[in-house]
Amino acid sequence: MPSKTAIASIPLATVRYCGLMAEFSFHIHKTDGRARTGEIRMARGTIRTPAFMPVGTAATVKAMKPDDVRAAGADIILGNTYHLMLRPGAERMARLGGLHRFMNWPHPILTDSGGYQVMSLGALVKMREEGVSFQSHVDGAKHFVSPERSIEIQRLLGSDIVMAFDECTPFPATRERAESSMRLSMRWAKRSRDEFLKSDQGALFGIQQGSMFPDLRQESADKLQEIGFEGYAIGGLAVGEGQQAMFEVLDYAPGMLPAEKPRYLMGVGKPSDIIGAVMRGIDMFDCVLPTRSGRTAQAFTLGGTLNLRNARHAEDSGPLDAGCPCPVCASYSRAYLHHLFKAGEMLGAMLLTEHNIWHYQDLMRGLRDAISKGKVEAFARDRLSRYSAAAE
Repeated sequence: MPSKTAIASIPLATVRYCGLMAEFSFHIHKTDGRARTGEIRMARGTIRTPAFMPVGTAATVKAMKPDDVRAAGADIILGNTYHLMLRPGAERMARLGGLHRFMNWPHPILTDSGGYQVMSLGALVKMREEGVSFQSHVDGAKHFVSPERSIEIQRLLGSDIVMAFDECTPFPATRERAESSMRLSMRWAKRSRDEFLKSDQGALFGIQQGSMFPDLRQESADKLQEIGFEGYAIGGLAVGEGQQAMFEVLDYAPGMLPAEKPRYLMGVGKPSDIIGAVMRGIDMFDCVLPTRSGRTAQAFTLGGTLNLRNARHAEDSGPLDAGCPCPVCASYSRAYLHHLFKAGEMLGAMLLTEHNIWHYQDLMRGLRDAISKGKVEAFARDRLSRYSAAAE
């Protein structure tokens, strides 16, 4: 097995996992200010960046079929380690051929480490240096997850991009709390990397922590680069700090990470969040917002957000968003979508989720095109002015 230094330093890392020879390489095609567009190349497909990953928490992007997620433009989706380890279980998943086969998604999958979900259980969690003990929210059963077990679970799932196990520092946090949490995450990052190198996996991303403190973010970035990863995530944001505070961190945090590696902002976010983060050098995103909003009658449009339950849509025969290329806008009226939600029909959630996923992917296409043409600032101004329209 090559050393971790060798794997981190070569431009094209090739390892074996799940019966595939797995390429992992990142190529930046064009930059415009700090924004950049490029490709991550892997055995299961190419990921165009900036990329938005729809969230498939429990082996499904809620209310959507995999082919429809792909048709919207998604190159990669996210799977949730915590939920999948509880149900149906990582070992069962491996016996059934892995997550890709199980959910009929043959393209790349990134799995989170489970750390955020475990920490969010609050009183049900006991954390120590070795790892985290917790009770399942499903049946109350007791579980223990360490960095080694998190990597093992993701290997059993067959993940293409694996995330290091970390503690997501809560917000707000004192400097003492943020420092302690970050350093624990860095020790867990080293253990995650050591375990990862024992197996035949695809790519491992480390996660920068440090809350709102620049020097802690720098210490975290330095330690992660010392360990060596194929990509780097910025963690501990989108946890209640607000957009302005998040952007203040993103003004400096991405620059602490290697420019030649992908940068992933975890759990973000609204379209305006994504635009601002891309302008600050971020390459990858995930968020439940487009699917969750689709199930609760909220639509993202070029003119702002709409609530399809509102009575003003009851006799509107026009499309949801006249500028949208999705099948929903081509075939269904606002009046029909309003009716579906008022009647409690599940088709309403399905159609609106599909539209929202298309909207997010269309935003990413627009950002990639604008960066490639050197016009990302004009694109961002135009989109943000449209999104600033009052939401219903």
